[in-house]
Formats: sequence, C-alpha cells, structure tokens
Amino acid sequence: MGLKAGGFSVRGLKEWLEAPVTESAIAGRTKLNALRGASARITTPLLPDDYLHLVNPLWSARELRGRIVEVRKETADSVTLVIKPGWGFDFKFEPGQYIGIGVLVDGRWHWRSYSLTCPPDWTDPEHRSKRLISIAVKAMPEGFLSSHLVNGVPVGSIVRLAAPQGGFVLPEPPPAKTLFLTAGSGITPVMAMLRTMDRRGVVPDVRHIHSARTPDDVMFGDELRELHDKHPSFTADLHLTGEHGKLALTELDERVPDWRERETWACGPAAMLDEMEKHWAAAGIAEKLHIERFEIERNASAEGGTVTFGRTGRSVEVDGATTLLQAGESAGVQMPFGCRMGICQTCVLTVTDGHVRDLRNGNEHRAGDKVQTCISAAAGDCTLDV
Repeated sequence: MGLKAGGFSVRGLKEWLEAPVTESAIAGRTKLNALRGASARITTPLLPDDYLHLVNPLWSARELRGRIVEVRKETADSVTLVIKPGWGFDFKFEPGQYIGIGVLVDGRWHWRSYSLTCPPDWTDPEHRSKRLISIAVKAMPEGFLSSHLVNGVPVGSIVRLAAPQGGFVLPEPPPAKTLFLTAGSGITPVMAMLRTMDRRGVVPDVRHIHSARTPDDVMFGDELRELHDKHPSFTADLHLTGEHGKLALTELDERVPDWRERETWACGPAAMLDEMEKHWAAAGIAEKLHIERFEIERNASAEGGTVTFGRTGRSVEVDGATTLLQAGESAGVQMPFGCRMGICQTCVLTVTDGHVRDLRNGNEHRAGDKVQTCISAAAGDCTLDV
C-alpha cells in the first residue's frame, strides 16, 4: 500500500516519474528510473497541469473540471447529476443559466450543454456541505451522450466543464407576477429559478404550468408538489398531454386569467415556443416573453464533405447533417462552444478553405468568413482555423 497524504500517493508519484523510461533499455536499473523520468517530465510541455492532476484530478490550470458525486433518478428516462466542480468554477451564476459538460466515452470527449438546476452557491448537507452544482438530463432517442449520462455514467467520473452562461435568467428581485410555461425537460432551467426563490424565501405570485405525457414523466414532480404546498403564492399546474393533448394557449384565459400582466419564462419543444411567440406578439406583449430553446431550428441542409482542422492537422469526413462543432469533437479537436444553439457566438471560427452552410437559413460561407460552428455544416471539403 502506497503512502498517501490526502489525495496524494507517493507510489503514484514514483510510477509517474518513471513512466517515460519504463520501455527503455535500462528500465530495469530502478535507481536511475526516477531521476531519468523526472528529467523527461521536466522537458515535457504542460508540466504544472500534469502535477496538479496527479495530486487531485479536479485541479487544472488549463480547464474547468468536475467530479460526478451523485446520479439521482428523476423519471424512467431522466436523472439529476450532482457535480463537485474543481478550481475556477464561478458559483455566482444566475438561475436559469446553463453549462457545457464534456464526458470521456470510448476514448473521445463528447460535449453538450445542460441547464443548471441548482441555486447559486448551493451546498448539500448530504455531501459534507461542499459547494456543488446539479444538472438534469433526459435521454433522447437520437442523443448518444444524453443516453450515456442517464444509463451509463458512474459516480466518480471526472468531467470537463464550461463556464455558466446564457440570458434566460431570473432577475433579482423577481417580478411581482410571474408565469412559467414548460414541457418535458424544458422544466430544468425553471427548477433553478424556483429553488432559488425558495432558498431566498422570496416567492412572489408565481404560476407554473408544466406539460408531460403522464404523471410518471414529470421531472421533479414530488418537489413541485412540496413547493406548491409550502408557498401559498406558488401554484403548480400539471397538464397531462397523454390525456388532454398538447396545451392550447387559448386555455390561458381560463387557467391564468391575468397572463398578459405577467413576465413569462417558457422552455420546451420548438413548436410550442414558436406558437407562444406568435401568441404573445398578437397580444402586443412580446417583450414580456422570455424563451429558452434546446433545439437548433434547421431549415436547410448541406452536402457534407471532409472537414480539416488546420492547426491540429486532423480531418474527418461527415455528412451534411453533422455540424462543424460535432465534427471537431468527433475528431478529438478541442472546439470552443457555448449554447450550441447559434445564440452566444462562443463557437465562432474562421473558414480558411472551402465552403460551409448555415443550417438555419442555407446561407453559404467561404474562405475568410467567420462562422458559428454549432449551426454550420460542410458544403463540400473545408478547412477551419483551429
């Protein structure tokens, strides 16, 4: 058994130092291995980060990391992941924002963005009152990573994190009268808002209509009922689409007669949000509607081709439905990203050769143009400056 101090292993340090020479002709001369290995390590780039990772996997000078400390079942196809972030994470995020999470699966990092479901500066007594974050993930039929997170990710997994961002947030103080309209996993950013108000003891006049197919499909169902019973000013209204079909916005006059006076936050399927935008605009109160979209609205297609990532020298052949961001991640290229929805501009890169197409409107971009990689695909062979 190696001697340990906290998370630090003396045996681990010895093995790490000797690793560069274990395959050499003199590897058997153990007294020289540590010295020769240390020399090799000293000449290796990114040495400080290697040392930090050796002592604690969450310590990094280059990237945000976290450890999954709990996987909590919400419904048959959704879970809450409780994560302990490492150095550099900003716990002062705004309720409703999202983070990026990178998970290593079969030797490749896969990235997606998920809404935070916890309040800012959240601590959990069940985890020694350490500051934690949580996200909720619903497995989607076409979603490789979401299915892995729901059905396969083990507690203790180290993940990469991107900083919180997004403008779908609860203001402080909250409006005097609020309406939340959610469906399916669209409830996740709103849960952060509800939990924040509950934690701060400030729950004004809040109405929440949530749509789900059956009672068993309601994420956070028990907690919503508890909040409903705890706060007289909060009303949780469940709409079961399996029994009653999708929510008709004409029902709002009966269910929330003063909906026109309320600031409204809505998150759910694209068709639902499109309908709401038209309904609020027709009522002349479009400015009172705040929307969060989880899907890219694709109105165009691309030809596909070979995407080359110039600085790394890596290439990958993709079809016209695969975004440049997804192509880079599948090739193991560290791609910048944020919302993955074409909103935040974090993923912008320069095309240095070839053509790419915007999947939202079909616009074509060529060498010299800057493009959002999360909503663009290859229109033939192309090269990106990354």
